[in-house]
Amino acid sequence: MNPPATPAAPTAPLADRTVLRIGYGALQLERLRDRRDEAVALLRRAVELGVDHVDTAEFYGFGFANDVIREVLRPEGSEDDVLVVTKVGAAPDPDGPLPLRLAQRPEQLRAGVEENLRGLGVDRLPVVNLRRLDSGPGLRPEGDQVVDLDDQLAVLTALRDEGKIGAIGLSCVTLDVLRRALPAGIVCVQNAYSLVSRDDEDMLKLCAAEGIAWVPFFPIGGAFPGVPKVTDEPTVRAVAESLGVTPAQIALAWLLHHAPNVLPIPGTADVAHLEDNMAAGEIALDAATLATLDAVESRSNEVALG
Repeated sequence: MNPPATPAAPTAPLADRTVLRIGYGALQLERLRDRRDEAVALLRRAVELGVDHVDTAEFYGFGFANDVIREVLRPEGSEDDVLVVTKVGAAPDPDGPLPLRLAQRPEQLRAGVEENLRGLGVDRLPVVNLRRLDSGPGLRPEGDQVVDLDDQLAVLTALRDEGKIGAIGLSCVTLDVLRRALPAGIVCVQNAYSLVSRDDEDMLKLCAAEGIAWVPFFPIGGAFPGVPKVTDEPTVRAVAESLGVTPAQIALAWLLHHAPNVLPIPGTADVAHLEDNMAAGEIALDAATLATLDAVESRSNEVALG
C-alpha cells in the first residue's frame, strides 16, 4: 500500500533566509518592456501570492527587470521581506549578435555588482551568482573571457568583505567547479535542470549534503531549440490529467518532491501562468506517481548560443 500523497515542504533555506520554495525568475519581465504597468502588476501579484525569492540580473531587459523590481519591492528605498538574488558574468550588448556579452574578468564582475546595486537602488546585494557558463545552454567563454575560478572568487569575496554583497552563488557550473568553490562559502547553485534534463544529479546531491540551495532554471524545460520540455512528455501529460492539473505544474511539483533543497524559479509574463506556477506547491504526489515520473528519460541540453 502506498503512503498517502502529501505536498512537498513549502519552504527551504537560501543563504541566511527561509523562503518559499517556488520563486520568480525575472527574465520574462523584459517581454513587457512596452507595457510597464503590466510588469509592475505582475510582480506585485507574485508578492501577493507569497513569492519572497526573486532572481534577476542587470542585463535582463537592459536594466528593465531591475527597474521594475526596484519600484515594486523597494519603494523609496525601504526594505521588505523579498530576497532578491542577482548575477554577474555577462553584460548587455544591444548592438551585438546576441543581446548580451560575457563579462567574466574580475574587473567586469566588480562592475556588474556596481551596476546591479545602482539598478536595484540598494547598498547591498543579498546574494550574487557568478555565472561561469561552464555548462548548460548558452555562450562559452573564449579568449580573455576564460578566467580562473580563483580569480573570480577572490573579487567576489572582496566585495562580500566590503559589504556590497551578502553571499556568493554559482550558475552554469560543473561538479568540479562547485567542489573547488566550496571553501568560499557557496549558498546556491543555479543550473539548467528539470525532470527531463537531469545531468547534474550528482551536483544536486552534493548541494544537499553541503546545505546549498539548488535553484534550477528552465525548471519546465527551455524556450531554446534543443532544450527538452517537460510538458512534451506523454507520461507527464498523463499524470497531469489524472490529477486535474497542468503538465507545467507537474514539472514543478516533481522538483519540489525530488529533493528538499530544490527552489525552482519559473519565469512568466502572464498572471494566469504565475498563479498556476505558485499553485504547484500544493500538489501532492504519492510514491507510485513519483516512481512513474522518475522513470521518464533524462536527455541532455543540446543547444549552445553563439
